[in-house]
Amino acid sequence: MNTAQAIGTVAAEPARAGSGQGAERGAGRLVAVVVTHNRLDKLQATVARLLDSPAHELAALVVADNASTDGTAEWLAAQEDPRLDICTSTENRGGAGGFEMGMRRAMEQHAADWLVVMDDDACPAPGAFAAFHARPRPLDTALAAAVYFPDGQICEMNRPSVNPFWNPSVFLRTLLKARNGYHIPYSDYEAAGPRPIDLTSFVGLFLPRRMVEAAGYPDPGLFLYGDDVIYTLGLRRRGETILFDPALRFEHDCSTFQNDRHRVFRPLWKVYYAYRNGLMMYRRAAGPLFWPLLLVVLLKWRLTARRYGTGQRAAYLRLLRHAAWDGVRGRTGRSHARVLELAGED
Repeated sequence: MNTAQAIGTVAAEPARAGSGQGAERGAGRLVAVVVTHNRLDKLQATVARLLDSPAHELAALVVADNASTDGTAEWLAAQEDPRLDICTSTENRGGAGGFEMGMRRAMEQHAADWLVVMDDDACPAPGAFAAFHARPRPLDTALAAAVYFPDGQICEMNRPSVNPFWNPSVFLRTLLKARNGYHIPYSDYEAAGPRPIDLTSFVGLFLPRRMVEAAGYPDPGLFLYGDDVIYTLGLRRRGETILFDPALRFEHDCSTFQNDRHRVFRPLWKVYYAYRNGLMMYRRAAGPLFWPLLLVVLLKWRLTARRYGTGQRAAYLRLLRHAAWDGVRGRTGRSHARVLELAGED
């Protein structure tokens, strides 16, 4: 896929980050990347928490604004902290496009030794960056934070995993326990030290510069859902090490998922990305076992059509067909405008 076609046109403001003097202490220069789209209230809280960190803990903050229309651009332009750097897309490129844009900006403009990435509704808990800098961090190891809801409960959607298809005992445990078979146990959040993982989210993921230079950036064509899992699984397939470190705590102010028996996608176009990217993720994780898994997954998704009313069922099935076609082939070039047309939401 042509890179220019994938990322679209991006109009970025000149960098406004400061020199970051003192940022070489601890693990090195840490640069945060936050992706936002029309959630100004969430972004304001996240930016405030990040910029509360001293420069020797956080050298710069890159905010990737995905064409927000809610006053985000104006609010960001009014901020005066010299560490804040804003890059703005002329169109909403989804979480994947936002992370690609923001990570690229952080690498090219801020001489980062480390990146830490997050959504606009997530932020480090007080002391998280101090804990990161408290000891040397090997530049061949990525680190995943322990993510909690603001009330202190573990954030399930950010619970890291191991790949069951690479470990027979984990595969068997997954057959017996489903999610609890391949996600790390809750006891790991209270462990004394880190543990290896294979997959994690883009909330509180610390990436060394060398690793990003070697692996590249998230595929912006993924748009939404699974870009973080696909990226971290790709790191592991390259032989990189990712550790879950319970000493690095993050907060995620998001709503919990509904029970899967009742959950439907709103708006409907999200069906396409969830299913297409899900198939790409399964294929990378499962290898040759992907093909029998594909039959089971497609049957489950086909039956899910019953959750949608007669007015939306045809559009759901149309999105499912195109998602399956593109997902099996690993194609990420379909435009968001075309996805909206398939959903009847253009």
